[in-house]
Amino acid sequence: MRIILSEDNDILRKSLSFFLESKGFTVDQFSDGQEALDAIEANNYDLILTDINMPGISGMEITQYVRESLKSDIPVIIFTSSGIEQTELDSFDIGANEFIAKPVSPSVLLVRIHKLLKTRA
Repeated sequence: MRIILSEDNDILRKSLSFFLESKGFTVDQFSDGQEALDAIEANNYDLILTDINMPGISGMEITQYVRESLKSDIPVIIFTSSGIEQTELDSFDIGANEFIAKPVSPSVLLVRIHKLLKTRA
């Protein structure tokens, strides 16, 4: 399973990538939203993990582009440090499958990933 991880916090991105790779996933990681979107257009991923606030373009814009322009149903999990309920609702409105508030628990993330990939299979 191939995952793209778009997160501008280096420590979080690297630790989540290491954790997911230890669980058997292949992870391509990016700290810039535009670079992540370019990779999404060029590759076939099984899952998108993205922070909502990213340099370049946001995780919301990535999700919206994947749903509307690419017409893809690839699962998307959005991370944010924002505690604003409307942000979570907006994420679901544009097509995110899951929304996880930071700090991200790797164990909870893994359960949600397995759930999304299982329902997609």
